[in-house]
Amino acid sequence: MSSPETPRLTTHVLDTAHGRPAAGVAVQLWRLADGGREEVARTLTNADGRCDAPLLAGDALRPGIYELVFAVGAYFAASHGAGAGDFLDEVPVRFVVRPGLNHYHVPLLIAPYAYSTYRGS
Repeated sequence: MSSPETPRLTTHVLDTAHGRPAAGVAVQLWRLADGGREEVARTLTNADGRCDAPLLAGDALRPGIYELVFAVGAYFAASHGAGAGDFLDEVPVRFVVRPGLNHYHVPLLIAPYAYSTYRGS
């Protein structure tokens, strides 16, 4: 009999314009409730475009509304020179965590003038 998977929230960022992981992107995670928001995690993506650990895991990942904020403008300006970060600044991704679902993976695909996200596995 296998044990149940530990609930966790993960993300990664891919630079689709340059065909590589987006290293060094600042990521903030907020929990939204009662008209306010509380920052619950802050990190940078590693060389693989991922966070070194889940943003939330175990009992810390509670049902509710969350928002990931990715500092893509600073990433493009730092990694691709002047003018590369002149359109997108921060990319917010707001999503709902439902009871009973264990793993939430929220990838972000970025380019200097566009982005996309989805519920990963």
